[in-house]
Amino acid sequence: MVKKETKKNTASDKKDANLEKINALELQIKELEEAVLYAKAESENARKRALDDIDKTRKFAIENFSQEILLVKDSLDAALMIENATLESYKDGVQLTVKQLMNVFTKFNIELVDPVGEKFDPNFHQAMAMIESDEEPNTVINVMQKGYKLNDRVLRPALVTVSKEKQAT
Repeated sequence: MVKKETKKNTASDKKDANLEKINALELQIKELEEAVLYAKAESENARKRALDDIDKTRKFAIENFSQEILLVKDSLDAALMIENATLESYKDGVQLTVKQLMNVFTKFNIELVDPVGEKFDPNFHQAMAMIESDEEPNTVINVMQKGYKLNDRVLRPALVTVSKEKQAT
């Protein structure tokens, strides 16, 4: 009888040990599930914060530029308020305003594209016409509208006339 009881106790002990392991593993699974949910929530919160930061950056990135442009607008408004202005004073005022605007462009890395005499580059120029010329073919000979780049990225291509080889007559 003693042998049966020992076998019974050993089997019962194994069963109890297995139940304890199962309970411990279930507890560990529950903790890991909670950790995963927490990580997901943190990730989602970080994503939302990043999107909010991007949105705020987009909204307010132009603020500094706007403040500088307002100074140019103020100069134009001041010129319009002058009652006894001469053509020469308007011309001087416009030149000063253009200089002020170009300073704003420099401050914000907006670069002028004025390619007269340069080789035609479709990345920066848009050919509006080709005319026969003594210039080397594919040379910009006239700029109809200047182009602009922002941080080396084209904002607007220069509208140009390009030379082509003269036809033999």
